[in-house]
Parts: sequence; structure tokens; C-alpha cells
Amino acid sequence: MSNIYSNIPNTLPQEIFTDLLKTEHLRVERIVSDGHSSPESGWYDQNENEWVIVLQGQGVLEFEDGRIITLNVGDHHNIKAGEKHKVLSTSANEKTIWLALFYSK
Repeated sequence: MSNIYSNIPNTLPQEIFTDLLKTEHLRVERIVSDGHSSPESGWYDQNENEWVIVLQGQGVLEFEDGRIITLNVGDHHNIKAGEKHKVLSTSANEKTIWLALFYSK
């Protein structure tokens, strides 16, 4: 059995993206951030829907339409395919662990 909180290095120069499950219509990914954010220019613009939940830490998402959403432990949000977004910030004092489910339209 695997544990979502295991195999996390002490230092993270870059975010870690790990596929936990992958099928034709669904992908489950663990994302580990440590004060990371998206680059200033550009947006994520995905072909898949993404449902995301924060399991530890905090993440702040910004959307192209100006919305800003703060996700604390247990908070989740569904991002529709084609909805441009970026990560403004993640916790600076602890690692942020996200669980993301990507699914077809």
C-alpha cells in the first residue's frame, strides 16, 4: 500500500508531480509544492477538467478573469477544461500537498 504523505524530500528546488493512477479518461496526480508559484507570464490552459484538493498547506489560485481562490486544508475546486489559471502562491512554512484529478470533458 502507498501513502500520499511518503517519499517527500526535505528540499524541493522544483515542485514534484507524481501520477498515482492513469487510465484513458482519468488521471490522479499528487503535487508537492514548497513555496512554489507559477511563472509570472503565461497560464495553465488544459484540455482536461481538473478537480483539486489541498491535503496539507495552502495554495492560492488566480484565474484569467481576475478571480483569486485560496485553498486551505480540505478545500477543493473544480477547474473546467480551457479555464486559464495559475498558482499565485503556496505555503512558505510547510509543504503543500495537492491531489488533482484530471478527467475528460
